[in-house]
Amino acid sequence: MSDNKIFRYYLEINSLENFKEVKEPSQKYSVELVKPKNFQLNKFFYKNIGKNYQWVGRLVWKDLNWIEYISNENLFTYILKDENEIAGYFELLFNRKNKVAEIAYFGILEEYFGKKLGGFLLSEAIKNSFSLGCKRLWVHTCSLDHKNALKNYLARGMKIFKSETLVR
Repeated sequence: MSDNKIFRYYLEINSLENFKEVKEPSQKYSVELVKPKNFQLNKFFYKNIGKNYQWVGRLVWKDLNWIEYISNENLFTYILKDENEIAGYFELLFNRKNKVAEIAYFGILEEYFGKKLGGFLLSEAIKNSFSLGCKRLWVHTCSLDHKNALKNYLARGMKIFKSETLVR
């Protein structure tokens, strides 16, 4: 890959028909909806997961920006737990009108890499989207993300519907 080019991929899944689920790797892992909403969790994951993937846009956010963001009634944050420890998360933005959901952010903390949790967490994101009533779930990833990100999305049954090359 050229250092000044970023490859971005947009993927979607339109039903559970093509979904290839990964079950939880062990009983000690669970995925839970964050209730009540807690901006500190979203902020923590954004900073700690994003530091390796150049997630920088929200680093300048003040607490009020985070509170406003998570107060969106269409935002659902789920956390991956290893018993009582937090291990990862995803944010779903669900448009109730058109029944489209977006995985806005998704990731696992570095100390949980290599434990086959990415496929499980993505499976939970897909199932939770459709349980909200979505008819289409989409996400975008890029060459700056974890090396297995694109493979994980494709392996769960998502299809690329658009790609682009960006120059830094």
